[in-house]
Amino acid sequence: MVAVGDMLVGYATDEDVRKRGASGGLVTAVLAAALEKGLVEDVVVMKHINEFEAVPIITDDVDEVLASTGSLHSVPVNLAKYAKGRKVAMPAKPCDAQAVIEQSKRNMIDLDTTYIVGLNCGGSMHPVVTKKMLAEMYDIDPDDVVGEEIEKGKLIFKTKDGQEKGIPIDELEEAGFGRRESCRFCTIKIPVNADLACGNWGVIGDLAGSATFCQVMNDKGVKLLENAIDAGRIEVQPASDKAIAIREKVNNAMVNLGNTLEEKIITEIPDEERLQYYLGQMENCIDCGACKEVCPVCSCDEDSKCTMFHSLADDYKMSMYHLVRLLHLTDSCIACGQCSDVCPSDIPITILQSRFAIPAQRKRNYQPGMNLDRPPFFEVMVK
Repeated sequence: MVAVGDMLVGYATDEDVRKRGASGGLVTAVLAAALEKGLVEDVVVMKHINEFEAVPIITDDVDEVLASTGSLHSVPVNLAKYAKGRKVAMPAKPCDAQAVIEQSKRNMIDLDTTYIVGLNCGGSMHPVVTKKMLAEMYDIDPDDVVGEEIEKGKLIFKTKDGQEKGIPIDELEEAGFGRRESCRFCTIKIPVNADLACGNWGVIGDLAGSATFCQVMNDKGVKLLENAIDAGRIEVQPASDKAIAIREKVNNAMVNLGNTLEEKIITEIPDEERLQYYLGQMENCIDCGACKEVCPVCSCDEDSKCTMFHSLADDYKMSMYHLVRLLHLTDSCIACGQCSDVCPSDIPITILQSRFAIPAQRKRNYQPGMNLDRPPFFEVMVK
């Protein structure tokens, strides 16, 4: 029997899935079993194109789920919007889970029928930056990469010839590479807001590298695991006290690093310089709307205030589009970084939004996307 709060170590029983999975294939096996046994109708997974590209797909094909196994630190797509209107299971970084919960608060996703298998996340990387980093820092041809891993503070790449090369993440980020900027100051590393919180932190001894540490967060997490066990897809055992302590130690180190980097990245701006700072950052905006399109917590669709009150004919120093979004997303922004990723003018929109959202959220002791206990502090849209 599995219970809420259990901390387990497990792996896929299928040797091929276990071998191809980054940590024993447990997450893939749980998702496959959810589909196979009818717990959900569809599963959202990333279909691998190569080590740097993947396409989100929604599938009812168990084999397609099993084929998706493997880590992808350099494909930082947020999957929340793919859960709308479906009885679905999905893997999720902590920010993915936050976005699902924020959408649920706005009645866009039914959390009762959405199963979230959370993945520990030390940070993701932009594919273009990653390829450049491989050439300049690792002296590796990106086409030769067959795998990647983060271990003991190093980012490790594996190549076709069986070689591995790791460089400390600190060194990479000092050189302008490594994790995306918003990932560096993120402090949710273990997805305790998901139904299951899974990852390789705390997997030790003979199981290191071939199993997953899994914390059961709620009743849906119990269903997911018991369903996979009944289907014969996974085997689990209790995590040792040592394993639990190591996982907690890694998480604390990552959270402390995030807090330190937030102070370095989101620096204070003197009052008299703020207006000019924001005007300067926004001056190259071309009104493409890509930041709104990819935002995983935006739920306004065509009724959005940011577009309704904005006109290209206006000659304000800063567009109403950005002013409305800075305000409207204050209670829901999760700093996932998607808006900055897609901006064709390289505007650091996530940082600008975070300058407003983080202080406002902390003032109200509110962290978006952690649970349904508290509604957004601005409003709740009932549709």
